[in-house]
Amino acid sequence: MTNVMQVLLIEDNEGDVEMTQRALRDSQPTCALSVANDGVEGLEFLRKQGRFGDAKTPQLILLDLNMPRMDGKKFLESVKSDAELRLTPVVMLTSSESPSDVNDCYWRHASGYVVKPFDVAEFSSRLKQVVRFWGAVSRLPA
Repeated sequence: MTNVMQVLLIEDNEGDVEMTQRALRDSQPTCALSVANDGVEGLEFLRKQGRFGDAKTPQLILLDLNMPRMDGKKFLESVKSDAELRLTPVVMLTSSESPSDVNDCYWRHASGYVVKPFDVAEFSSRLKQVVRFWGAVSRLPA
């Protein structure tokens, strides 16, 4: 039986969601990708609230920085201050190359910061490297 890695993508851009879904279709390890459209939905998903009552607990969160309602930085603050959620790795997946954004996210305990390349093939390759590291190389908490 193959282990399937549960991944939550928190992203408001439908094009980036679609590109992520395509990139992870043949990833190793195999991923089950769930999507929340902003930080508020992401927290509802993690807390299994509302329509996310049956959500599977993610082993990895891929988080966009700039979103409506609750951005990535506020989401990080919420997750990393919650004793039940803080151990889940959160990797920033954003177009921002700003040194202050990088510092702000690590200050808020992001597990990684990955800049989205504009090239589709490079995006897919980079995303597969992230998933491979967290799903096959790194040991995750139980």
